[in-house]
Amino acid sequence: MKDQVHHAAAAGYKTAADSYVRGRPDYPPQVADWLTGTLELNAHKTVIDLGAGTGKFTGRLVATGAQVIAVEPVAQMLEKLSLAFPDVLAVSGTATDLPLPDASVDVVVCAQAFHWFASTEALTEIARVLKPGGKLGLVWNQRDTRVSWMPKLDTIVNALEGDTPRFHTGAWRQAFPHEAFGPLQAQHFNHSHTGTPEDVIFNRVRSISYIAALPQEQRAKVDEQLRALVAGEALLRGKDVVTVPYETVAFVAVKGR
Repeated sequence: MKDQVHHAAAAGYKTAADSYVRGRPDYPPQVADWLTGTLELNAHKTVIDLGAGTGKFTGRLVATGAQVIAVEPVAQMLEKLSLAFPDVLAVSGTATDLPLPDASVDVVVCAQAFHWFASTEALTEIARVLKPGGKLGLVWNQRDTRVSWMPKLDTIVNALEGDTPRFHTGAWRQAFPHEAFGPLQAQHFNHSHTGTPEDVIFNRVRSISYIAALPQEQRAKVDEQLRALVAGEALLRGKDVVTVPYETVAFVAVKGR
């Protein structure tokens, strides 16, 4: 299974689990209505949290009343999830090797994850475990670059991405269309992440897989760049609490009957 996980995820998320918990933003309140309305999750449904990570989105799924199965290939992330949600069935698996029977779940949700495994093979495997008429939900939080200092932060982060799959490139869309699914339908929500600069800026960047996988000296250089950014921006300099604006994009595709 290790061969099915991108090297940046396999290496970075082993060490970034704590930063991921502290630095990643939550999701806006409107996501609750999207889960129960668009994806039709309720106490009679079963949902896979695919690429569940540390469980950042798992609580949103649990809140719908549905039976949640969390699937995650990185052991360190799965351990964090199990501690946070001991009542959720948490299993090791990948998008191309789901440890579940055919037509056994109503919904599959990938939050901050689908770009890692976007492929015809993954969609075929997801379709296999979905019931006829089942739904695939894809969710991403993205920094709102309309804020003056945000493009500068993105420049620091994007310069190091190498061959790491990311949502912003749009490469994940090449997996669609897929014969098992109808067209993607999108909704957009605005929200923000408020906290200390250490968490919402530094730990957020440290939680990025390919940055967490860097040698310590290079990670220290990234921290230096972030400190220079904070010192140079009036909206950030000297602040104990800062707000980072985000846009959440949520897609749904329905499996054919």
